[in-house]
Amino acid sequence: MNAPRQSRAEVEAAIPHRDPFLFVDRIVEETEDSVTTEWDVPAGADWFRGHYPGRPILPGVLISEHVFQSAAILVSRRAGGLDTVSAVPVLSRIESARFRRLVRPGETLRTRVTLEERVGPAWFLTGDVRCAGASVLRIRCALAAAPVPDEEG
Repeated sequence: MNAPRQSRAEVEAAIPHRDPFLFVDRIVEETEDSVTTEWDVPAGADWFRGHYPGRPILPGVLISEHVFQSAAILVSRRAGGLDTVSAVPVLSRIESARFRRLVRPGETLRTRVTLEERVGPAWFLTGDVRCAGASVLRIRCALAAAPVPDEEG
């Protein structure tokens, strides 16, 4: 099932992340077992000041977080559903991260996350990140449903 390009509002409706820690700008395509998202890496983001000053690159941990947020969108919207009022998808495992290309300020990441397996409350997924047609990262991860934290922590 394909869906038209969807806005940041659709992203925010699917996961609890918000600026400055939201790393998905749009949902480009969805099927029952995959989602494709994009993130326009902000050229003026504060983390670039200290991450290789003068020759800034996007930290790999933020590229990975972009994948995890994309995976959370898939889980909350498609992969067997999730009652986002009482539970949120949280990262429970990271496997096989392979970084292949540096990402510079102002570039756009396009990521496809595919559901590989669901076992009880856990979803096992693979993420493929590309930029300008080149592979950036391939990573496997697992998300699990966790209770929504209350306002007090």
